[in-house]
Amino acid sequence: MKFQPDTISVPSISGYGPGWIGIGNEKITRSVVIGSGGERFDWLCSHFSDLNVSHFAQLADLNAELIIFGSGERIRFPRPAWIKPLIDKQTGIETMDTQAACRTYNILAGEGRRVVVALLLEDSPG
Repeated sequence: MKFQPDTISVPSISGYGPGWIGIGNEKITRSVVIGSGGERFDWLCSHFSDLNVSHFAQLADLNAELIIFGSGERIRFPRPAWIKPLIDKQTGIETMDTQAACRTYNILAGEGRRVVVALLLEDSPG
């Protein structure tokens, strides 16, 4: 039996820790959206309290089959009004802490799913 390492041909997250994620050799310390179709852009929010419907409408426009929302160091669910654009487009959303969101994204993207992860990387208080 021949064993081969898993390879992933889509953007993947190579590491993470409190307040950062890695993509390849790059360390990212700001909120970011990453898609299995190659999308990647800053998500302009640095605290959960910054989020609003426009942040999730931006995600709905990506036409993914699933949005994974990494809500920071702990799970915090978006308000129902915020995710209405996703509901209107019948796009699924799953909320989890940011580290779990990174792991889940890598698995689903590696399976060839059309998935987007929106990661809230919060500024340190004060």
